[in-house]
Amino acid sequence: MADWLAQVGELPTTVLMGVLGVVMLFDAVPLLGVLVPGDVAILAAVGVGSPTTGLATFTAVVLGCLAGWSLSFLAGRLYGERLRHSRLGDWIGETRWAAAEGILRRGGGRMVLVAPFLPVFNALLPLAAGGLRMSYRRFLGCATLGAAAWAGLYLVLGTASRSLAGLLPGESSPMLVTMAVGLLLAGAVLIGTRRRLRAVTG
Repeated sequence: MADWLAQVGELPTTVLMGVLGVVMLFDAVPLLGVLVPGDVAILAAVGVGSPTTGLATFTAVVLGCLAGWSLSFLAGRLYGERLRHSRLGDWIGETRWAAAEGILRRGGGRMVLVAPFLPVFNALLPLAAGGLRMSYRRFLGCATLGAAAWAGLYLVLGTASRSLAGLLPGESSPMLVTMAVGLLLAGAVLIGTRRRLRAVTG
């Protein structure tokens, strides 16, 4: 695995960022988002990239997220009720769908902004926002801020973890150390964030 990751790290920055953007797009799609570990992908990109790829990583993550969320928003706007009562809706579950709508009705655009920090709902909220006829301009503005905050958090954590990896003795893989330490730090940060949001989302 380490050899394969080393080969990934040798890819041109534009190709690596393109792949990351596609991964983020799929991460923002309902159901697929559960299967695609977006946080791991960001940390891996930071781990195999150079310290100067930070801006490219940030841009790829934000654009990929916005593309996926915009597609979900459009699908919700055009086919919301049909999707809700389709097999896709059955897989998502009426309980989650109703919870997403309740979150948006209570929190509005603020909840779109924090959607990246809410597991499962990060992909479902854009779909529900489209179904509730939220203004796309408002949705896009809040989604951009949310994606930027989420990308920035993981970029900072990944960069800090990569620096820590460079201080460790031996032949440890910077990418693997970055992912491991980054996920631990991110878990602590996100748990604290979700606890603060529990009163709003509960």
